[in-house]
Amino acid sequence: MPPPLAPEKSHLTSWHGVTLHDPFHWLRAGNWQEVMRDPSALDPEIRAYLEAENAYATAALADTEDLQQTLFQEMKARLKPDDRTVPTPDGPWEYFSSFTAGGQYPRLCRRPRAGGDEAILIDGNAEASGKTYWDLGAASHSPDHALVAFSTDDKGSELYTIRIRDLATGQNLPDEIPDTRGDVAWANDSRTLYYIRVDANHRPRAVWRHTIGTPLAADECVYEEADESFFLALGRTQSRAFVLINAHDHQTSEFHTLDANDPKAQPRIIAPRTTGHEYDVEHHGDRFIITTNSEDAEDFRIVETPVATPGIENWKEIVPHRTGRLIIEVSVTQHHIARLEREDGLPRIVVRRIADGAEHPIAFAEEAYSLGMAGGYEFDTANLRFTYSSMTTPAETYDYDMATRTRIMRKRQEIPSGHNPADYVTRRLFAIAPDGERVPVSLLYRKSTPLDGTAPAFLYGYGAYGISMPASFSTGRLSLVDRGFIFAIAHIRGGKDKGYRWYKDGKAKKKPNTFTDFIAAGELLVSEGLTSRGRIVANGGSAGGMLMGAVANIAPDLFLGIIADVPFVDVLNTMLDKDLPLTPPEWPEWGNPIERPDDFATIRAYSPYDNVTAKAYPHILATGGLTDPRVTYWEPAKWVAKLRRLNTGDKLLLLKINMGAGHGGASGRFERLKETARDFAFALKIAGMADRPPTA
Repeated sequence: MPPPLAPEKSHLTSWHGVTLHDPFHWLRAGNWQEVMRDPSALDPEIRAYLEAENAYATAALADTEDLQQTLFQEMKARLKPDDRTVPTPDGPWEYFSSFTAGGQYPRLCRRPRAGGDEAILIDGNAEASGKTYWDLGAASHSPDHALVAFSTDDKGSELYTIRIRDLATGQNLPDEIPDTRGDVAWANDSRTLYYIRVDANHRPRAVWRHTIGTPLAADECVYEEADESFFLALGRTQSRAFVLINAHDHQTSEFHTLDANDPKAQPRIIAPRTTGHEYDVEHHGDRFIITTNSEDAEDFRIVETPVATPGIENWKEIVPHRTGRLIIEVSVTQHHIARLEREDGLPRIVVRRIADGAEHPIAFAEEAYSLGMAGGYEFDTANLRFTYSSMTTPAETYDYDMATRTRIMRKRQEIPSGHNPADYVTRRLFAIAPDGERVPVSLLYRKSTPLDGTAPAFLYGYGAYGISMPASFSTGRLSLVDRGFIFAIAHIRGGKDKGYRWYKDGKAKKKPNTFTDFIAAGELLVSEGLTSRGRIVANGGSAGGMLMGAVANIAPDLFLGIIADVPFVDVLNTMLDKDLPLTPPEWPEWGNPIERPDDFATIRAYSPYDNVTAKAYPHILATGGLTDPRVTYWEPAKWVAKLRRLNTGDKLLLLKINMGAGHGGASGRFERLKETARDFAFALKIAGMADRPPTA
């Protein structure tokens, strides 16, 4: 079956004296907003091309169908069929989520705290019945426990509809709110609900207040964001005293509070936005507790300020800034402040007693691990819940008494098919980037894997938005590792793995550091004798997919293959298209090529689509989602179309577009596994290991 060849159609634009030729611009649907809501509205010529690419990819991977099924069954066997979360107490109830054996979607449940029968509040499998895609955006029970507000998306376009369910009858109320971001926040009267509407360009721009039982036409707009480059999010303080409105882009934030005890409250600002100032807000008594990078606190500090006069001039420091110690998250309860921080690439939790400021860390035995704090509903509690895992240790959930310093394991992730951590090795190495920076690389492999350069490596990277890549446990990757792959995570610049500076040194004009860090990580695997040049399969998604496109252009001979999931590869054209949902909010991350010629030149120099040239590329599998509002389907489609025209090699070049999903891919837990199985089968096929059984 010959590969599809997209026709080239002239499309010229001029920016800053430079003419851009985009022969595959026609793949961008002119009615993309309509397609997000109704995929059947896609232009027939575009649909025909995408379906031809899908058919070609399916044919090219036909010899891996049995392997894909084997991998899927392996990964499925590692999931507990009827898994459930640890119940979280709230007053007379405990809330949790659970799966049924064979169920694709979770159920939101509760049971009496004192003991009694469980009740299913939302059954995801029932809600998703008959739909090709379904996602539960948020679910929040009312303070009086009588109602639950929940938001769902059935197209993958991230346009969520909010519904209200009466928990006494199990029936939905007539109230139904379409075209929202999905956030819900209750006022304490249990009759007032705050939500965020999206505008015509799919951007969350306004906070509205709805009173249960009243028509939507009576809803009140309480806050509207004037800056198109800022997005909105809703939250609540753990004290439940305030609803929080967070206006933010990727480098600046501004919080407004709403008194949760006043259903007619108007927003009050904490600190007006200043470019580069990021902060977060919690509450305790007569003061707000704020995590901030003000006063050059690059890795953040913690301050307090009066609720009555919260302005920055009244901020008083309680936890000072320390360079290299990044404060990630703060939890405030009646008697303690717990913070999750990272230093030297490793996370830790530190507990601070509010009464006297005494602090103590929570200790862990392993050298490399992942931590997360799990928020609770209650404020007057000494309990802190957190999760722990490593690349060899399945996830564990603990309850920690911050007063007595005792911990209880509430759950250990079960692997029904079996897992012995002693069969595996984890290591952390450091690659040296061209500018001398030490780039951490986390490794996982079986003890039986030969370290003589013959093993293939699977190298994962992201490197954007300050998102760190934890060295956490994954059941899926074991299917590769058990077949002889060395799995590696490159903790490259653009994330915050080594602090906020690590992020700043991988964004905007310094974005190329992300690519050279990743290449250095690959070269390290070769120089250490772990694998060989041309035996590395690279993987990244979204902004990490842009990384994939860039390294394929820069160092194609280093890689055996590239798996680019929903890749952001048409960076220049997207950042020049101010009508797309994410373009204005993304300018602080990548630069504004519309207004700044130097940003235009920087992006043009690395944008993967614009830098495809005539050369032999490694094997490439690119994926996308038709209704994806974050990385639109035409980005991977245009990229593959251009690669088909210019690639001088004979390696596989495949595109798979999910015609019924968005940025997150398939929505059901098993359908997601099938996508992972496809990607891993591709990796095994190109490595010549498709017939290799897993090591028992």
